[in-house]
Amino acid sequence: MTTKQLGRTGLTVSDVCVGTSALGSFPAQYGYEVDTETAVATIRRVFEGPFTFIDTSNEYGGGDSEKRIGQAIRENGGVPDGFLVATKVDPVPGTTDFSGDRVRRSVEESLERLGLDTLPLVYLHDPEKISFEEGVGPGGPLEALIALRDEGVIGHLGVAGGPIDLELQYLATEAFDAVISHNRFTLVDQSAEPLLDDAQERGVAFVNAAPFGGGMLVKGPDAVPTYCYAPVADEVLERVRRMEALCAEFDVPLAAAALQFSLRDPRVTSTIVGMSEPKRVGQTVELAEFDIPEQLWAALLPIARLGRAGVLA
Repeated sequence: MTTKQLGRTGLTVSDVCVGTSALGSFPAQYGYEVDTETAVATIRRVFEGPFTFIDTSNEYGGGDSEKRIGQAIRENGGVPDGFLVATKVDPVPGTTDFSGDRVRRSVEESLERLGLDTLPLVYLHDPEKISFEEGVGPGGPLEALIALRDEGVIGHLGVAGGPIDLELQYLATEAFDAVISHNRFTLVDQSAEPLLDDAQERGVAFVNAAPFGGGMLVKGPDAVPTYCYAPVADEVLERVRRMEALCAEFDVPLAAAALQFSLRDPRVTSTIVGMSEPKRVGQTVELAEFDIPEQLWAALLPIARLGRAGVLA
């Protein structure tokens, strides 16, 4: 594993980031439950290395993701040296209340659950839930986040969302040091290209989430005929079948190609991979380090690049 500078923050992170959405147990989306013992054991295993970057959110599992990470931190006697735990602010569950007051409460909840005095990196999560004008206006979330940063409660600010045009608007405010995009820079969909370039020009860290597209690029399009948990066109399924067949010719797991597609791009600071049980750490290391011949990349990339226009609405 390698480490990289997190944009202009001065922080260093591993090029794989541990995603913890499923760690809070979200069977409606992932199809399985995760109990507290397994979740805590997973983070304790993460603390052994080699991944030093953990991503969570106020809303994951109704707060259970943060609580379980917090329990692991306590059992470990604190966050290990060199590790970074990042979280996100969210509206009140079931609402679009992204007011400044709500942002402060969200941060307070995260501090309590994680058992930390300060939060080194906090993202504005899914800002598409409100308009950009509301997001940057008086009394809104950005104003509150900047104030919390100035007060020393938050170290650095990030934005994490879906729509690329909206994330570009937020980066143009120059308030953010990191940006997360999900499902939009993969073997299937590269519609985040403009955001990657913009982040690089600004010195903002680009963190790439969901390199497997919700499972299609692990189990294949016939086992998982959805992308980002939604149906996709037959053309997309056929394209992934072609990639799957090429990988099979070279005895390379499709998941290894999917992960390394992100890892090999110098514009990507870190790639978020969900881990909900201890063995996923070792499995992810194997995928990241799997030897992929250049001949496979030469055949694979032209098919992948058909996704530059994107497949998500």
